[in-house]
Amino acid sequence: MTSFIDLVKVRSSIRTYKDTQVERDKIITILEAGRIAPTAANKQPNTFMVLQNEHLHYLNDVCQSHGAPLAIIICADKNIAWTRPFDHHQMIDIDATIATDHMMLAAEDLGLSSCWITYFDPQKLIKNFNIPDHIIPVNILVIGYATEKHSRNHQQIRKPLQDCITFPSDFII
Repeated sequence: MTSFIDLVKVRSSIRTYKDTQVERDKIITILEAGRIAPTAANKQPNTFMVLQNEHLHYLNDVCQSHGAPLAIIICADKNIAWTRPFDHHQMIDIDATIATDHMMLAAEDLGLSSCWITYFDPQKLIKNFNIPDHIIPVNILVIGYATEKHSRNHQQIRKPLQDCITFPSDFII
């Protein structure tokens, strides 16, 4: 079993996939990872639309699915999501994003690759899949077996850890 930090370090966005269907048991495991993701105030507003086969055609009209055989549209119900009372900020994006991250890492752990997509036309997506007004599409996760190798080298493309950390004493008041 790969350690969590090694899993996170090896994962990268893949944009070319084999024409091989993702097995049902793996899809269920990925969806379970999203289902159990934490949500603000445990409201659990997330819903996952699973697309395969002919349904992917309608997705290609709104974003680049990179030929993946599986896509999951991660949505959140704005009627359920928790709202912070101080500034009335609703946690839809945060809840859906945590679920997306869980599913992305579950896919990687299962030997699959993925690409997290936020560059999509939400109005076309809503129309193409008849999504109700209270359901907000937040992310799309395309998943499949990669035809390319992971190329991420965290030492070269990520800021060093010391550039990401601040302590209260570092802030100037």
